[in-house]
Amino acid sequence: MVKAPEEEHPVKAFGWAARDNSGILSPFHFSRRATGEKDVKLKILYCGVCHSDLHSVKNETGKVTYPVLPGHEIAGVVTEVGSKVTKVKVGDKVGVGCMAGSCRSCECCANDLENYCSKMILTYRSKYFDGTPTYGGYSDIMVCDEHFIIRWPENMPLDGGCPLLCAGITTYSPLKYFGLDKPGTHLGVVGLGGLGHVAVKFAKAFGAKVTVISTNPDKKEEAIKNLGVDSFLVSRDQDQMMAAAGTMDGILDTVSAHHAVQPLLNLLKPNGKLIILGVIPKPLELPVFPLLSGRKTVAGSGIGGMKETQEMLDFAAKHNITADVEVIPMGYINQAMERLEKADVKYRFVIDVAGSLKDA
Repeated sequence: MVKAPEEEHPVKAFGWAARDNSGILSPFHFSRRATGEKDVKLKILYCGVCHSDLHSVKNETGKVTYPVLPGHEIAGVVTEVGSKVTKVKVGDKVGVGCMAGSCRSCECCANDLENYCSKMILTYRSKYFDGTPTYGGYSDIMVCDEHFIIRWPENMPLDGGCPLLCAGITTYSPLKYFGLDKPGTHLGVVGLGGLGHVAVKFAKAFGAKVTVISTNPDKKEEAIKNLGVDSFLVSRDQDQMMAAAGTMDGILDTVSAHHAVQPLLNLLKPNGKLIILGVIPKPLELPVFPLLSGRKTVAGSGIGGMKETQEMLDFAAKHNITADVEVIPMGYINQAMERLEKADVKYRFVIDVAGSLKDA
């Protein structure tokens, strides 16, 4: 017999979840497992709202089982640790990102690439090892294996820092892996949203020359004045795009809507790299000739392993990198989702969980 969510585990928990593909979230009683010997229990203080949360609550991937309790940009404080935990102690500030588990024995896991483990367990909308569903950070508490806990840097604000656990590592990891972290590199960033604005900040900290590529000319002033980008291209302006052809070492494409790839390939130097980061629902059309004529690469990248995620957050703290956020109460989450769908946020919503969940 299937148990109700509030009866699956011994520890009572409360959050907001979606029950169907309307995506509407509402109060939800469920339960968390007891703190095991390698587990960390935390009180959730803040949780970022990622675009993938919107995809998930509306079941746009077609792979969702309801109820869905989203949230994988989690910052909180440790309230209990298991007997064998050595990484953190009660009272420490910590983060939990996109992963809650992996096999810990495959080649990917052995190389600190748990994010590419075939048995990787997502922080929400997955099944945990015991067969029960995982629930995310739009909730009051969480229990997590210490391996998937991030130690929080002392000078990193919780609200501005928590989106880095997804948006930050999603952009930091490809910059490092594809060698786009060298001073003087010319990097293009397609899209100036939750991912894009963080990509700009990391690239500038690495010493890169950064060009934002956007369909919206109204974003030029904020990109240059507020984020310090070196140049701005309106992708619909053919003259601008032609003038910039062959000038970029790499491009991070953060757009999740369907769009043409060839104009971006034309911007790359020979041996240039186009890295796809957005979750695009329909297949892209990939012209082969621009790849052959310039030995160009089109690749993808998804978050990062735990070691690299800790490295990213420590780097961000050292360079005073945070996401630009709008902090909201839990009761505003459905309006926030509507605004997120229209790209009406600069640049990331963050839920004040501890300050508003009880009153939502």
